[in-house]
This record gives sequence, structure tokens and C-alpha cells, in this order.
Amino acid sequence: MTSDFRAAVLHEIGAPLAIEKIKGAPLGSNDVRVRIRATSLCHTDLEVIDGSLRYPLPMVLGHEASGEIAEIGRDVTDMRVGDHVVLSWNPHCGHCFQCDRNQPILCDTYIEAGPRGMHFDGTSKANLPSGSPLAHLMFLGTFAEYCVVPAQQAIVVPKEIPFDRSCLIGCGVMTGVGGALNVANIRQGDTVMVFGCGAVGLAAVQGAKLAGAGTIMAVDLDDAKLGIAARLGADKCVNATRDDPVDIARASTGGRGADVVLESAGHPVAFRQTTEAVRLGGQVIWLGKIDVAKDVNFRWGSLMGEKHLRRSSYGGARPRRDFPLLAKAYLDGRLKLDDLITHRMKLESINEGFNLLRAGKTIRTVIEF
Repeated sequence: MTSDFRAAVLHEIGAPLAIEKIKGAPLGSNDVRVRIRATSLCHTDLEVIDGSLRYPLPMVLGHEASGEIAEIGRDVTDMRVGDHVVLSWNPHCGHCFQCDRNQPILCDTYIEAGPRGMHFDGTSKANLPSGSPLAHLMFLGTFAEYCVVPAQQAIVVPKEIPFDRSCLIGCGVMTGVGGALNVANIRQGDTVMVFGCGAVGLAAVQGAKLAGAGTIMAVDLDDAKLGIAARLGADKCVNATRDDPVDIARASTGGRGADVVLESAGHPVAFRQTTEAVRLGGQVIWLGKIDVAKDVNFRWGSLMGEKHLRRSSYGGARPRRDFPLLAKAYLDGRLKLDDLITHRMKLESINEGFNLLRAGKTIRTVIEF
């Protein structure tokens, strides 16, 4: 098959992505070539464009995607050409210090190789026509018609789930639902507060509902996003421009505060409010993030009282277990993904999509091939 295909390439910080032809690499024995059918725009991609996440350039961005297997390496035995897959951005070696302690998100090789924008073997899986190697965001680079990845990053899901829905599972939905189901210990009847109603937060609302939360409170600055949260399971919606989420959390629980607070807004104020809104002995799960060089300040007393504070990057993901389960939950009607898609575009309009994301006017924009 041809190795030339179109991709959106970032050549310099702050510049528009350039749509151009690039060349794919030959397959390694354990690689697969995936024809990307849908990929969505995530804040992490925008952070690279705007410079708050620093990676080598030029780079193919994109890490939330689904597609179909177009070619398999000679040692790949558990998938076939034509299989539908969701891509995972967390490859791991399986035998390092962290992997042995059941923390693949902290895999030594993953942590060491990620900032270089290359795969575990130190190679690029795509090149410019000149032959210069391209870096890949999060071991993927899905703003392209094809990408080559190790087979462990391609997770087979049922063909019945549409590509524009299944692509969301690969990052935002996994992070949000997983934050509630895998990371937080939500008990039947718990009061849960979710800060931020973007894709991750709306997924966290649904994860809390699946976990059996008794009352779910959603917090955002945008009434339209809060309306979506209500449709997806939030019992109470709090617009933080009008009401104090901390006051609402306490007033709704006899003064105690929420049992579990999940943060997905990625804002210093929201981070501080999570520790104030949670009850003594409760849990705070931080799913959002800000520039890695920035500080966040807390009132020391808000960290006391045996509160459990935890950061989670990928919702405790075990992709081979979780991706098919999330796809089945969508097909069964228990997980709603349609409401997360606010715009659909072609690759040529990707810069318009990032302008919408930068302005906060979209939840998920899906690029369809």
C-alpha cells in the first residue's frame, strides 16, 4: 500500500497547522498501520500549539482517534486487517519498576520517551518528503490519514459503534469515566461534584452515575454546557459565575461537603475550590491540568481533615479491558457520547476547530476522514 498520505503538521509554536503530504514508515514486526477514520481535538493538542506543553517540532499532533487496521506486522496475531480499533496513547513496557507495580501510566520507558516525540524504539513512524523525521504527539499523531503504532496501542472494539463516537473513548471519555469508576471510590448514594463540563467532565458525570452516586452536581461557567450535563445525569447544575460551588456543596450535604469531587476544568481557582468543597475524609480527583510550570495555591486548612487528594492522567485506564466495555456501554445506551460532539469537520478545517476550542465554543470537534 502507498506510504504517502495527508497530515496536519505543526512546524512552529503558535503557527497554524499545515496540511501536507508526508511519508509513513515501514511496519516493524509488532506494528500495525491504522487508517484513521475519526480523530477529535483535545486541549492537550492545543497546549502543544500554544506552547504550554513543549515537544520537539515538526510534529503530527492528535491522540484521540479511531480507525481500521490497514496492515499488520508479521508478529501481530491478535487482530486482522479491517478490524475497527480505538487508539491508546499509553504504551508501556510491562516489566519496569512502575509497570511491575501496576502503574502503566508511569512506565519508565513511556515517561522517558514521551518528551522526544518518538516511539519506544527511538524511531519516527513518519517523515517529511525531504526525509526529515516527524515527531508524534503521545506516540500517535492522529491528525493524519494513517498512523503506524505498536499493536498494543490499537484496541479492537465492536464494528457497530460509529467511528466519530468511538474516537472519543481514546482520551477524554476514558479519563472522565475512568476517573469516576476506576480511580475514585464512589459508593452507592454518594454526593459527587464535578468541576468543568467539557468532554472529560461530562464523561465524569456519566461515570459517577454508572458508579451509583446518589446526587451529582456539575459546575461550569457556561449554561449551555450545564444543560448538557443535566441531560447526561447531573442532578444539580451550578454556574460558578453566579453561585459559589463550595457553598452549594455544603448546603446540599448538611454542611459536610461532597463525598467525592472530580476536577476537569483545568483552572487554578477550580483546583482550590475542590479542596474546599469536599467533606472531611472525602476524595478529590484532579483530572484537569494547567501549564506544568505554573503554581497552584491552596489554603492549608483545606488540605487537612484526612482528605484524599489524587491526580489521574488517564482514569486508571486498562485499554484492552476498558475500551471495549465503554464501547458496549454506548451501544447499550448506558453511556451517551453523541452529546459530546458539537462540531464535525474535514482535515482542511482543523485550524478553525482549534480556534473554536481556544474560545471555549466547543466540547469535542471531530475530524472525519
